[in-house]
Amino acid sequence: MNGRCVLVYALAPEGTTAREANDRLNEYVAERSRGLAVWHDHFVGVHGGAIVLDVRSEEERALLDEPGPLAGWQLSVHPLTFSLSAVGFAAQTAFTLERYRDVTLEELAAAEPADPRFWWQRRNA
Repeated sequence: MNGRCVLVYALAPEGTTAREANDRLNEYVAERSRGLAVWHDHFVGVHGGAIVLDVRSEEERALLDEPGPLAGWQLSVHPLTFSLSAVGFAAQTAFTLERYRDVTLEELAAAEPADPRFWWQRRNA
């Protein structure tokens, strides 16, 4: 089996609080048996989020059909074309910024205003 990153798009059932949705999504991301969690974020407004997993084995691929902590959620799983690994996902991010917006991630980071909500600024301070 060849590895590939997949995008998991997840919407919580109606009536789920933002806290519950965030907790369930984080629980899903934390399950190491699902593959390498490359990226995730939560939605504003509608409760849910998106996850990119680097899926490297048949066991990990099979878990894409098992919702685990997201049982009852609306899930959509999409294999990505160019992101064949976590490294490929990062390279695709850099490529998109540079090719379509003529900017590097490093340039964006240097121009980012200081804001205590941005964990990556606190970590590098």
